[in-house]
Amino acid sequence: MTHRPLASELSEKLGYPTSDTIQGLRLLKAFVKLSPSQRSEVIELVERLANDPTPFPGGVSGRFRTR
Repeated sequence: MTHRPLASELSEKLGYPTSDTIQGLRLLKAFVKLSPSQRSEVIELVERLANDPTPFPGGVSGRFRTR
């Protein structure tokens, strides 16, 4: 359980985490729960995407134009 006064003191001193930081922690938490073989598959997929990314459908931003 989190001790509220300590948490709010830390937030005042350090600031609040960005949404990117929170999302990264959520992904890390999910990754840790995977089996070793699943982790290997995820790492291979990420490396493949980093080396040869496929374009998003609809353009760079991934958004389709509605016109």
